[in-house]
Amino acid sequence: MYTDHTVAVVVPAYNEAGFIREVIETVPEFVDRVYVIDDCSTDDTWEKITETATEINTAVTATDGGAGFDQRVVPIQHGENRGVGGAIKTGYLRARDDEIDVTAVMGGDGQMDPTVLDRIIDPIVDGEADYVKGNRLINDADHEQMPRFRQIGNRILTALTKIASGYWRIGDPQMGYTAISLTALREADIEEMYEFYGYCNDLLVRLNVSRQTVADVPSPLNYGDEQSHISYLTYIPRVSLMLLRTFLWRLWSGRHSPLGLSVLVLYVSGAVGTVGSAIAALRAADTEAENSLKSSLGGVFVLVIAMVLDGLFNWSINTRIDTEED
Repeated sequence: MYTDHTVAVVVPAYNEAGFIREVIETVPEFVDRVYVIDDCSTDDTWEKITETATEINTAVTATDGGAGFDQRVVPIQHGENRGVGGAIKTGYLRARDDEIDVTAVMGGDGQMDPTVLDRIIDPIVDGEADYVKGNRLINDADHEQMPRFRQIGNRILTALTKIASGYWRIGDPQMGYTAISLTALREADIEEMYEFYGYCNDLLVRLNVSRQTVADVPSPLNYGDEQSHISYLTYIPRVSLMLLRTFLWRLWSGRHSPLGLSVLVLYVSGAVGTVGSAIAALRAADTEAENSLKSSLGGVFVLVIAMVLDGLFNWSINTRIDTEED
């Protein structure tokens, strides 16, 4: 346990036979349960998981820190590949069933530093947030190792996710080092969470709809010999379409609040005005085209006002928490 809170770590793994044992073994001792999900790997990942789990569970005494679980490491295997979001969803649902107070996520590739896990879970334990995520873009030293192409893709998705989720103060949405409270697991519609790599973006929208507080904390990421399973050529377009869908769902869900309704109306009118005027400009003669372009700029201005109001509407439920460097 960690300051009277039960803590779990979800470890999604797909073809991580070379890393998964070390990841499991280095999870901090205060963690009560480790849900390791093999997402139908084609290598020896499952064998490594079960071997390591057996060794650790055999060594754990009956007292196990007072949490009362019969196993510390819980191996789970998917019958078909569901994607990293599907693996995390499986772990989340098990943690919710076990009524774990704080559930973190650490990738099976060893990129996430286990020594800073307390930094990720502290805001939840202290009652400052319902969901916490690492952010590699806050401190220059934390993202200097990030490949340039990843930085470009990350910043594009950061901008799109800010708009879609309404968490305008949150960055680096692709960072998977996160923690979530039991309350958020119960209220954020986890069963419907996106299962492709865009799960982290989709989850932020779901957290906003259920009005959960989200916090960013500085966090490094260790790039080593692991191989990314992401193809940005398909990843960004696919996630962008998902974000558009969830963005519209979020706006519609917030229509019952006067400010939320105002944001919805402004977004819709601004988008319609901008697109409609731009199309008219392309079809019109020179003079009419100039007028249409001016109208299009008016639509852009309305969209900017909508974004400002959206930020104000959600200001109190997203924050950045500075932490002391170790």
